Amino acid sequence: MAKAGSEKNTKNKAKHSKLMDRKKNRKKSEAILRKERLKAIIQKKNENS
Repeated sequence: MAKAGSEKNTKNKAKHSKLMDRKKNRKKSEAILRKERLKAIIQKKNENS
């Protein structure tokens, strides 16, 4: 039979997935920023030489 009362674990799962999505987005944005910085450095080097 189904459990009476509040659903088990749904709040924790929702919170965890929200935090993990935030972490993934932060990592992705950091990687993009790093690539842009490297491109700028390489472009500046090529202009100087």
